[in-house]
Formats: sequence, C-alpha cells, structure tokens
Amino acid sequence: MYGSLFSRDVFAEIDRLQRSAQRSADSTPGVRAAARSAFPALNIHSTAQSVELFAFAPGLDPDSIDVRLDRGLLTVAGQRKVGLPASEPTDQQDRSAPTTVHINERFSGAFSRQVALPEDVDPDGVSATYTNGVLRISVKRKEAVMPRRIAVNA
Repeated sequence: MYGSLFSRDVFAEIDRLQRSAQRSADSTPGVRAAARSAFPALNIHSTAQSVELFAFAPGLDPDSIDVRLDRGLLTVAGQRKVGLPASEPTDQQDRSAPTTVHINERFSGAFSRQVALPEDVDPDGVSATYTNGVLRISVKRKEAVMPRRIAVNA
C-alpha cells in the first residue's frame, strides 16, 4: 500500500551510493562519468569501431585548441578570449569611461577537460575536426579487439 523510502535490495543501494561517491571524488572522469558546468560541455558515445567525443565550444579559434592522448587519457585544452563587445558611446557619454558589465555568463580564459578512455582504443587512430563550434574527436578501437564472426568448418 505504502512505498518504502529504501529499495528492497539494501546491498544494491549501498553499491549505488558507493559508485555515486566515487564519481563525485574522481578528478578524471571516464567515458560514463558526467561533469556538469565544466567547459567545454561534452557528449561521449562509443560504437564497436570507435569512441566519439563531441565538445561544445563555440567561438574558439581551431588553432588554439590542444587535443592530446597519452596512455588512455584524452585531454582537450585551450584558451577562450574575453568576448565582450566594446560599447559605442553616445555624444553625452565620456569616450574614456569604462564599460560596465552587468551580466557575463559566457566562459572566458584557459580551459582543460580530461577523459579516461577504454583500454582498447588505438592511439594512432585519432582524428579531430572543429565545425560550427563543435569539436568532434574520433578515437578508433584496436583491430584486435573488435568483434568478428568466426566461420565454423564442417
């Protein structure tokens, strides 16, 4: 009739709480981790052939983005310049007066995101493209670990 505050499997609940605490304390998130409010925002998915990472970073110069893969740790770093437009003073305003910023929600400055990739990725099979503010990084998986069909001989 009435629902319980706890799940019926206490051990499963303890395991879930331990995993949640570990994720919040982990400084380098893995493929399945979620770090909110970090720049750039990431979407990560994987297929049998590759791991695909999408970093949403509009307004960057592609030459300022640094992508590195070292021992399974993928790092996306760079610098975003302050993008505040200069205001045009009117005839009544002093042209030397500074602009007053009331709200600035756009991130600026240096950034770095790190993601631990699975062990089966190929460090030689990495490609990165930046289009319309989205950085796409594709990391191929090693051929030896890809699933394949084995023929059965009669």
